[in-house]
Amino acid sequence: MTIADHRYAGQAQSLLRIVTALLFIQHATSKLFGVPPFPMAPPQPGSLLWVAGVIELIGGALVLVGLFSRPAAFILSGEMAVGYWMMHAPQSFYPLINKGEGAILFCFIFLFVAAAGPGPWSIDAGRTRRVVTVNDGPA
Repeated sequence: MTIADHRYAGQAQSLLRIVTALLFIQHATSKLFGVPPFPMAPPQPGSLLWVAGVIELIGGALVLVGLFSRPAAFILSGEMAVGYWMMHAPQSFYPLINKGEGAILFCFIFLFVAAAGPGPWSIDAGRTRRVVTVNDGPA
């Protein structure tokens, strides 16, 4: 029996995607709009941190609603990997010390969504459902 065989696996997959996206969007709104308050000075438009905020806002929103989930999650996974290696890893080898646990978790959860899909509670799932029509024969 695989995890996909479990009765509620799809719903759990959707919940993981939704909750992760909601938590992730906070990083974007903090950087771009100061809500919740960003711990540093707000990034200048066009700076690397500002671009990261824009990617987080757009990608997070797409993942949240489950639209273009796989490519959006793949991009966000890459952004978190880059963020970890640029911002956290230079401070210490240990994620607990360098405060990079969140970046690592986001990276791998988004990688999971990119590989496994958004789950049944998503716009993507609704777009891929096919309408079955009954053909009564030649007209």
